[in-house]
Amino acid sequence: MKRLFIALLGVMSIASVANAQKKTSGAIQFENTIDPAAMASASGIQLSDQMKARMPSSSKTNFELLFTATNASYMPVEETEDSNGAGGGGGGMGRMMMRFGGGGGNREYYYVFADKSLTEVFDLNDTTYYMPSKLTLSTSGPIGSFRMGGGNPNDTTKAKPAPAPTIEVVKTDSTKQILGFTCHQAIVKSTRAIKILDMDKNVVEETKIWYTKDLGFDFSPNPNMWTEGAVLAIEGRGNSSIAKSIEYRNVSSKDVTAPKKAKLITAEEYKTKMDNMMKRFRQNRPGGGAGQVRVFGTN
Repeated sequence: MKRLFIALLGVMSIASVANAQKKTSGAIQFENTIDPAAMASASGIQLSDQMKARMPSSSKTNFELLFTATNASYMPVEETEDSNGAGGGGGGMGRMMMRFGGGGGNREYYYVFADKSLTEVFDLNDTTYYMPSKLTLSTSGPIGSFRMGGGNPNDTTKAKPAPAPTIEVVKTDSTKQILGFTCHQAIVKSTRAIKILDMDKNVVEETKIWYTKDLGFDFSPNPNMWTEGAVLAIEGRGNSSIAKSIEYRNVSSKDVTAPKKAKLITAEEYKTKMDNMMKRFRQNRPGGGAGQVRVFGTN
């Protein structure tokens, strides 16, 4: 009887270790929602009904976080019809990883938990770049700086580039359950001074970050919107990223490691490239850049 009891304890111990190991890797599905009109309004831009009608409607994009005990990757996925009904969720839908090109569009992010570092991988002008970065809270605020106006720098009837906003982080006592994890709330308040029609105005944006420490690693679907823990939801005005499901399973180290066949680019070099691209874009517009130019960023 004693031997049987010891054997049962051994089996239970092995099962417990196996279960713990299983929960150190898996996949979390996120849904990102963007409403351009609401984002513009949050930045203090007054939009007419006609302007709103011309703007793209809200859109949803699916992303997947693959994680191991040491690393993670986060990238867009596309739901594709699978005639064999293999993989993915129900209804014969499979998931296919997609890399999107373009100037700073959707990217692949690779995280290293030990030092909170990450690598952004993206395509630009037919070249795949990787850019080292870190999890951080951006000083540019929840919504990136914007510009309106044409070639007349003395035109005070339109908003001009605003200085960096004042950022305040308020940790509240609010909690909510996301995927079975207790998530704590941090509110990022961004106060930006702008001038519209010769009037000074302070635009206050609030972004809610819901994070948990139960997963045992640091992560955020927006690496510039992070305070601590693993962020499972970011809720702003006109944009959100929310974790919808989690599956514990084995994940290959190759799937969470940045590709080696990419060209290094620093943040400064990237900014220079994007500034030059925007300059050429304005110069190629009719009238040499007259009219309105709007630039929004969510990261």
